[in-house]
Amino acid sequence: MPVHPFSSFSTSTSTSTSASGSLSSTVVALRSAGCVFAEDEARLLHEAAASADELSLLVERRAAGLPLEHVLGWADFHGRRFAVDAGVFVPRRRTEFLVAQAAALAPRRAVVVDLCCGSGALGVALAAASDAAELHACDVEPAAVRCARRNVGDLGHVYEGDLFAPLPAALRGRVDVLLANVPYVPTGDVELLPAEARIHEPRVALDGGGDGLDVMRRVAAEAPQWLAPGGSLLVEASERQRDTAVEVLLAAGLSPRVLVSEELYATVLVGTAPAGAAEHLGFSPWGDPVTAPNPAPHD
Repeated sequence: MPVHPFSSFSTSTSTSTSASGSLSSTVVALRSAGCVFAEDEARLLHEAAASADELSLLVERRAAGLPLEHVLGWADFHGRRFAVDAGVFVPRRRTEFLVAQAAALAPRRAVVVDLCCGSGALGVALAAASDAAELHACDVEPAAVRCARRNVGDLGHVYEGDLFAPLPAALRGRVDVLLANVPYVPTGDVELLPAEARIHEPRVALDGGGDGLDVMRRVAAEAPQWLAPGGSLLVEASERQRDTAVEVLLAAGLSPRVLVSEELYATVLVGTAPAGAAEHLGFSPWGDPVTAPNPAPHD
């Protein structure tokens, strides 16, 4: 079953352009273009449009295959709206599961780093949920960095560069929670992705190399230098990559754990740094998979 692109959405039909006939026409246009959630998307587009002409433009862009989040200019993630500019990776609803697991691990006033941050949604959501003391985010894509700086604002710092390279050296050995929403689609499968992702999102945010885990290997190999004692790295992977990803974390000297949300089709791997943190948190040192509860519904 397709997962709705937003974790919540307005159901109001009282907007400047939402006469029932016009709304019905929009639904028909979106459905004809193959939009699975045509009714919900039509409401959002009507709410976003300040005029009939603007509505026509928004519907035209969506029907042409532009991601809804790029058309609206925002995405709903973890109960908050985040700006998402054209050409920036759209945060997936399944990744809310990763943030929920990170929040459960984060100590009070945690130092948080969000690698491959895209719009910055993961880091901001985690910082808000865990009362983080410091938030640092980085991405290699200039468009993503500009967007993340808008979303992060005064909550933290956003850097441009490849993985750990732009981070301040003073963070080494101090990071409590390291989020790395790395690309994990195997190169050969990228062309099989929906056009919305394949055409409108940066390939560097999707293509994870031959088996999809090349970037994860780079992150895991360097993570122990940055994590505080007992700190954790959290990454997503597909179910079929799970066992290989566990081996990647073990090879880096991290204690792995696998968390699964069947509802959100999400697989999250947690790699914990040494110093007894794995035993204290109840982690299996051998990465035995477990099924974790889904995050509670948003208010």
